[in-house]
Amino acid sequence: MPFEQPAPRIALIHALAESVTPAQAAFRDHWPAAYPFDLLDSSLAVDLAESGRLDDPMMVRFQTLADYAAGTVGKAGSTAGILFTCSAFGPAIDQVKQRLTIPVLRPNESAFDAALDKGGRIGLVVSFGPSAPALHRELLSMAADRGQTVQADIAVAEGALAALKAGDTAAHDRIVLHAAKSLRAADIIILGQFSLARAQSLLQSRLNVPVLSTPVAAVEALRRRCLPFEKV
Repeated sequence: MPFEQPAPRIALIHALAESVTPAQAAFRDHWPAAYPFDLLDSSLAVDLAESGRLDDPMMVRFQTLADYAAGTVGKAGSTAGILFTCSAFGPAIDQVKQRLTIPVLRPNESAFDAALDKGGRIGLVVSFGPSAPALHRELLSMAADRGQTVQADIAVAEGALAALKAGDTAAHDRIVLHAAKSLRAADIIILGQFSLARAQSLLQSRLNVPVLSTPVAAVEALRRRCLPFEKV
């Protein structure tokens, strides 16, 4: 009989309520055997926007959330991995990675890897403005680690997140499409937040370049990390 690995317990840590649905959908479609559970602190995004920087107390809060998530035991046993879905907090997540022994993923690193595999000119769309500088640095840093030089341009879809929070999904998607169209030089476009994933199909139907969303890439990468002997 083939070796069957147990379905793992996965913690999803969110800073935006709008990230919960696309993250859970990605697990349902691409890793249905896993048990993902949600931890949401919606004040993280608010506080980052207010302070304008990742200060020491914010870094401690991420450690606290990660330690709690990693220490839970219940359905599917002990927590086997953590996926952060909040794209503006890369340095805080990297600090968590250094302390924990279980797999921990930043929300965008897997999509960035896929885009860097294609190289060239990369466009990045965000709807939470404070995440833009951090994501730009993260993408260029990952490229440098590979010995690559890429052109990376960012478009902020102003008003898209507010429209999504108000339940106007059509307006959200239109604003995101308009932002993506401004990235005329891009060979590939990444939707840089989990909450943007819902617009992927619209953008892919209207643009002539590949459009990547982060949830699916992240879930598949975490599955490979947690189940290294399984063919994904």
